[in-house]
Amino acid sequence: MFVHRKKLEKMDMGGGVIRQYLGECTKMNAQHWDMADKSMVKLHTHSQEQFGYVIKGGFKMMIGNETSVLEAGDAYFIPPDVPHEFTAIGQTEAIDIFSPIKLDFPWMEKGQQQKK
Repeated sequence: MFVHRKKLEKMDMGGGVIRQYLGECTKMNAQHWDMADKSMVKLHTHSQEQFGYVIKGGFKMMIGNETSVLEAGDAYFIPPDVPHEFTAIGQTEAIDIFSPIKLDFPWMEKGQQQKK
């Protein structure tokens, strides 16, 4: 399957975070994030494994008990059920891959949970 990001709906998650659902296979899915400087995804956990890649900008990121600053070109792996948090450093874009498929995002408004 091919995905043309400029044709995808942009979902305003609030707080300067924009999400685009890139698609899914049988065991994983992908999201594109566009985050304003200092926007934040607060501490949370989920049962999926997560891989992310910073396209531009960066994150101050906490995974479990470790904190690091990531820049464009850096990546992160988050095991299932490990607390993590992101704060954007500058205008930031990133890709996240989840396995198994993740459709719920805790900071979203009700009614948006299953929307792709």
